[in-house]
Amino acid sequence: MTVNANRRGFLGLAGAAGLGVALSGCSGGDQPATTGGGAAAAGGTFTFWSMWKEGEPQQKVIARALADYEQANNVKVEVEWQGRNNLQKLVPALNTNSVPDLVDGAYARAYAAMVATDQALGLSDAWATDIDGKKLSEYVPEKYLKNIPIMTKDNKPWMVPYQIQSDAVWFNAAAYPEIKANPPQTWDEWMSLMGKLKGQGKVPLAADGDIGGYNASFLSTLILRNGGPGSQYKICEDPSGQKWKDSIAVDAAKRLEQLVKSGYLIDGYGASKWPEQQQRWANNAAVFMFMGSWLPTESGSYAANGFEYSSFTFPKTGTHASQRADFSGFMVPAKAKNAASAQKFAASLVKKVYQDAWGTEAKGIPLRADSPTSPQLKTNQEALTKATAYHQSNDGVAFTGYNEKVLWPACDALFLGKINADAFINQMVTTQAEYWKSQGK
Repeated sequence: MTVNANRRGFLGLAGAAGLGVALSGCSGGDQPATTGGGAAAAGGTFTFWSMWKEGEPQQKVIARALADYEQANNVKVEVEWQGRNNLQKLVPALNTNSVPDLVDGAYARAYAAMVATDQALGLSDAWATDIDGKKLSEYVPEKYLKNIPIMTKDNKPWMVPYQIQSDAVWFNAAAYPEIKANPPQTWDEWMSLMGKLKGQGKVPLAADGDIGGYNASFLSTLILRNGGPGSQYKICEDPSGQKWKDSIAVDAAKRLEQLVKSGYLIDGYGASKWPEQQQRWANNAAVFMFMGSWLPTESGSYAANGFEYSSFTFPKTGTHASQRADFSGFMVPAKAKNAASAQKFAASLVKKVYQDAWGTEAKGIPLRADSPTSPQLKTNQEALTKATAYHQSNDGVAFTGYNEKVLWPACDALFLGKINADAFINQMVTTQAEYWKSQGK
């Protein structure tokens, strides 16, 4: 498997929401099963801090896998269902001798919390584990690895992924079968369609404007549509900030300004609190919503009767049409005392029985290509399969504090109509230069 472990100098500066904290260095290399303290084959315990909350469908699948693992291996797993801030809680623990043996989470948060500071254990043992007659590594799609640096600087995997996250423009196919049959392919086609819908008295687009990452996803995807994967990263890593004046960024900002001024966005999107607007969308108050592949799961409990989830890839502005692909999965801290057993369990979630459940019960996109997914995610999974190029959320931009202090505030102002495209570009040039100066560049 050919993997670029240090794509675009990714190592060393990663950070994400609230996780850009300086940590003491620790080896990120593999440790043999005889170090790390725990019995791998039978007996013993290990601790697990999970990103899922008790009662969530994802939690139920993992809990079932844990119960099976405990019974088969005479192991006791001490699990805390902490929710999405589990990695934020992990950061201070990593400076102590009391760390969990296993955590899970989304790629960007995991990278920031563990990998950027060499606090993640290399998981070569897990990747070499036999899963249903094949090595686990054979289930990890190589096409995604070209744009997802999942290897340590020693070229060892630091995550055991169990699901793929993507995004799409979502709509109710039961109400709009004509859109399902002929979705817009270009930005201009999408804008024209939304204009027609507005003329029919419908609200074209819902958005929860209080979520900075969601607002920035419009700008980020437009840049990637103009310049292809890697183009936003190159702009954001420029110490002078002047690359924001490049045509691909200026055009993206102007298109977003066009959307904001169109009147196509749902009333109150800038003043509501998540998940108000996605709830309204799921009750047919708006036609479209641009969101991650988790939207059907999050909104399913309050969707209108007969709601049929369908989606199309964010429209093109030129020739680029990459599909977002991010991993969520398991990580083992380098200080873990029971690393071998934790790795063994992490690998077990790639078994088909659990991957099938992940797709059909948890309604996520499973890692394994041979596992089914829920009907709600069929169109999004098909888009991943058909795509020939991929990008990460925010194009992999996760410099410590950058999104929170530089990118998201400016994108919020543009998306909420407080500034225009020219002012946005000028703000990015200035604040990015200040940011990189503060970083010693």
